[in-house]
Amino acid sequence: MAKRKVKETGLTLEELISRLEEISAQIQDNQVGLEESMVIYEEGKRIAEECKKRLLSAQKKLEVIKPKSTPPSDDSPQQDLEGDTLFA
Repeated sequence: MAKRKVKETGLTLEELISRLEEISAQIQDNQVGLEESMVIYEEGKRIAEECKKRLLSAQKKLEVIKPKSTPPSDDSPQQDLEGDTLFA
């Protein structure tokens, strides 16, 4: 299997996570040999790093939109039925 550069694939976060699940299943189910397992493990590491970067970037964007220092008002629609704040 050829090594893929994760950033150049243009895959969405969901597609990257799906690929991680495939890699995990292949390794756990012994669908590939040792050498191929090592190759796809490295691919999985690169994908996981890219996912982490994307999630951290999204978190930073959300913090800009809604800084933590701004408490929700009492009439805020962000409260669920149990009273827990959503997206906190």
